[in-house]
Amino acid sequence: MSGTESSGSAGSLPLSGIRVLDLSRVLAGPLAAQMLGDLGAEVIKVERAGAGDDSRRMGPPFLKDTEGRDTRESPILLGTNRNKKSITLDLAKPEGQAIVRRLAAISDVVVENFKVGDLKRYGLDHESLRTLNPRLVYCSVTGFGQSGPYAPRPGYDSIFQAMGGLMSVTGYPDEEGGAPVKTGPSIADFIGGQFAAIGVIAALYERDAHGGRSGGRGQHLDIALLDSVIASLTHYSAQYLATGIVPVRRGTQGNGGLPSQMFPCADGAVMVVCGNDEQYRRFCKALGRPELGHDERFASNPVRVQHRQALAETFDAITRQWRQQDMLAAMEKAGVPAGPIYDLEQVFNDPQVQHRGMAVEVAHPLSGTLRLAANPIKFSDTPITRYTAPPMLGQHTAEVLKRLLGMDDAELARLSGSGVI
Repeated sequence: MSGTESSGSAGSLPLSGIRVLDLSRVLAGPLAAQMLGDLGAEVIKVERAGAGDDSRRMGPPFLKDTEGRDTRESPILLGTNRNKKSITLDLAKPEGQAIVRRLAAISDVVVENFKVGDLKRYGLDHESLRTLNPRLVYCSVTGFGQSGPYAPRPGYDSIFQAMGGLMSVTGYPDEEGGAPVKTGPSIADFIGGQFAAIGVIAALYERDAHGGRSGGRGQHLDIALLDSVIASLTHYSAQYLATGIVPVRRGTQGNGGLPSQMFPCADGAVMVVCGNDEQYRRFCKALGRPELGHDERFASNPVRVQHRQALAETFDAITRQWRQQDMLAAMEKAGVPAGPIYDLEQVFNDPQVQHRGMAVEVAHPLSGTLRLAANPIKFSDTPITRYTAPPMLGQHTAEVLKRLLGMDDAELARLSGSGVI
């Protein structure tokens, strides 16, 4: 805990009283800090004076103001920076560096995703800041990590999807004219950001539970997006490491219980997963073909795996005779896991998604209101109900520097005039 609970934290949330200094940009680091903010931490986002986070320019589209004009608030920024405060600083200037050091001295966490070694030039690396604040948890999020032959290399999400093996198992197989593809969202950044948030929370617990509230020390977390993608492959990597068999792309087909794939209908498609033999037999019966439940090619899952192509072709021909809603209703009645393939408009109009509150509306100074995707964690006793809009560039500079560092208007004016803030 940073000494006193921040006035910007919600007292009922798990990380209330934790202060995070977010020096990161674009996606992975900001996602980690956003998660900490959702959980109640006060997150101070430090942006470049005059320019801001690179993500502010990653459009169009951009958020429209109340009169329909483009703002500088991009969807990437809006999706990764809720529940934060924005201050602007020029880290290339000694006074800007000094302000970061003063803030780090009274913070619990620093999140950064600069290239390896960049912050050391400014005296803002882990070793430098831990001398000011031994309790500081310092989280570095980079493409390849702080060590190894690739550590100095830059990189973006799709590079790590490619090098981490994710693209090799995503897409349709070569024999169907397919090729490796990336996921739609920047999933390497998301996964890395979530591992970073988990690591920070664990380091805070270790500091406070094992080290004692008065004597615990923080530590340095080294999160690499390449490592994170590899870790996310779970049973794919387990297949290779345990058997030496390299997994291949299978389109929408799964690798466990079969059938598991998208089936075409007369007016759309349905995703079906049969996780065991009983579900498979119910699937056959629901489609009016109970005899296929005992077909020697498909009678058990290991046999279905051996005949996966024949399985797919057999049921493709059957489901093409069904309308999508009729097939979905039949699957639900039979207790077979199935679902439609939605676009995002359909996602947020679905009654289950609406019941779960997965879209929230917040006030925004430019657009009036703004809809955001909600945090999916549902606490029984400390629910996440506080959402604030992603901040505009430098929106909280004066408030934060006055409240936390005791600066007055004259000092702020001087710093602004010299380009520090």
